[in-house]
Amino acid sequence: MKKIFFEAVPFDKGEVTLALESGVDAVIAEAEHLEAVRALSKIPVLDAGELEFVALKDKSDEEETVRLLAQGRTVILREGWEIIPVENILAQSGGLAVEAAGLDRARLAAGILERGVATVVVTPQGAGDLKSIVRELKLSQGVLPLETATITAITPAGLGHRVCVDTMTLMRSGQGMLVGNSSAFTFLVNAETESNPYVAPRPFRINAGAVHAYAVMPGDRTSYLEELRAGTEVLLAAADGSTTLATVGRCKTEVRPMLLIEARCGDRTGAVFLQNAETIRLVRADGAPVSVVDLATGDTVLCRTDQAGRHFGMRIDEDIRE
Repeated sequence: MKKIFFEAVPFDKGEVTLALESGVDAVIAEAEHLEAVRALSKIPVLDAGELEFVALKDKSDEEETVRLLAQGRTVILREGWEIIPVENILAQSGGLAVEAAGLDRARLAAGILERGVATVVVTPQGAGDLKSIVRELKLSQGVLPLETATITAITPAGLGHRVCVDTMTLMRSGQGMLVGNSSAFTFLVNAETESNPYVAPRPFRINAGAVHAYAVMPGDRTSYLEELRAGTEVLLAAADGSTTLATVGRCKTEVRPMLLIEARCGDRTGAVFLQNAETIRLVRADGAPVSVVDLATGDTVLCRTDQAGRHFGMRIDEDIRE
């Protein structure tokens, strides 16, 4: 994940407050202002005088940057950098930071050589874009291709422990988590965004399924629902495939009546155990949530198919049947 720093040089308390509220990872300030920043938030505050700022003017500046990075120094390229010299540096070194004076420059820095720089340092000129930069570079996780699966069976499955994932994010209709019995076939389980006569919406919550189920996580990983804890970052997906990060506030695991829902997508089959209750919903191809109590064989819902094979949540190349 990209790190976002704010360069509070010259110092402006209003801009620093905006940066902190936007969710930056650190603030850079001059020595005489370090304590003023530390008084505002528990966040790393870096002394600008102890960092290496380099303006790329010729080949020797590239070479100096690579040398400093090899020594473990924190190097920040001054705004005005161009793509080719940055590519040359990234091809030889990691941990590079660059200044960005706005959202467009931050996007450019994040995409160089596909992986981008490690850290984007937003200058005071880019303070107005801070919230957009943090949202796009830190929270957005790109797009996952979703497919349409046809429900083939819905079977009462007795009692089981199910997990409600309560996040610190208010989700919208058609957004939730990708969950399934197999990492190779997961269903988009909608957050509790919809109204019904019995309980108020809880758009921060996904009633995600049984404890043993896989959840698709950030960084091309999976996790069992039972493993999620307060502070865990989870991946939220929307009906259009767009993804973002959310942080778990708490998980509630309780014994509830369950349904086994099975589906087919092309020549692949998958299943998920979900609580047998009106408030639990999958998502139709048009993005509309559908309650599991209204679901019928032949209905279509959104899913994600992938290659099976995980070891402690990490992708491995192995012949596995789940």
